[in-house]
Amino acid sequence: MSEAAITERSRAKPGKSSRADNEPAGAASRINELQVSAHLMTLETGLFCVFQTPGSQQPDPVTALPGVRITSAPGIAGRPEAVNVSTFREDGWLNGTAALVRVTDGSAQILVTIYQLRGMDAAPRLQVLRLSGEASAPDAFGTGATPAANTRPTERTGPAPDVMAHIQRSGDVGGKIGEWIGTKGSQCWIEGFGLAPLEGVPATDLEYQAVLGRNWLSPWIEAGKFCGSRGMALPVLGLKLRLKGAAAKAFDCTYSATFVDGSAIGPVKAGETCEAESLAAMESFQIALHPRDGKSTAPGNATTAKADHTPPARQPLAKPPATKPAARTRG
Repeated sequence: MSEAAITERSRAKPGKSSRADNEPAGAASRINELQVSAHLMTLETGLFCVFQTPGSQQPDPVTALPGVRITSAPGIAGRPEAVNVSTFREDGWLNGTAALVRVTDGSAQILVTIYQLRGMDAAPRLQVLRLSGEASAPDAFGTGATPAANTRPTERTGPAPDVMAHIQRSGDVGGKIGEWIGTKGSQCWIEGFGLAPLEGVPATDLEYQAVLGRNWLSPWIEAGKFCGSRGMALPVLGLKLRLKGAAAKAFDCTYSATFVDGSAIGPVKAGETCEAESLAAMESFQIALHPRDGKSTAPGNATTAKADHTPPARQPLAKPPATKPAARTRG
């Protein structure tokens, strides 16, 4: 029923029928009352992720409710100039994804609004995780990292991985330098990644960032620590690496990635951002280290194959060049 029809009905005099009264009885059923609750949340300076707790009430298959929206709060406390809210759905709904909230100066309030069908038992449960600072970088290769709910940990056999990624609906997946991590065309995005300290490359000489949004990058994370999230439906949109100190003099670093929209970027050089123009979620990536002298073996005891834009699901490492036996001399 249109707003005009509702207004006309309210003005009709008793005993006289209006156009709204003559509408079919089923027209009124097109308007459903909702239960709406709102909460003000105060956040300090930093980068935060707001996501729905795993195991929360599943949305109605027709209306997709309950639904959640996050916006800057109105008024002085909301400080719109200091708050930036980014969702991974273009329509702004949080459903099935997460929201990034960045507060640039001081503290500010955000407005969390939950929409439910009348009679729904419980509202979605939300969690807030601070992404900036040490909390965003737990140990990716030790025992401190806990697999997320609804994911299965990958059974690890053989040598320890050089590269680790947490992949949507798959859990932690590891590989060596030069291998593709993740699967092109799977539509399963990467939620976080990390590199182990490599032989010949001090942890402080290798750093990386995750692309979290347009012009949004995570803090620099050094080798041995995890960058991103686990089990929060928060996709990584790309990556950026850099070498420092002796490692920058000894190696060149390149990396490539594919994205859920079908695009592929790379190889790009160290210090450049590898992301899709559409800012689609990253589903696979490859990191390669090339010795500058052309003789020594790259970290991870593997020479890295040249990246292209059509990676296989799992690209094997290239074999080291065979060494010729030394020539024998007659005495």
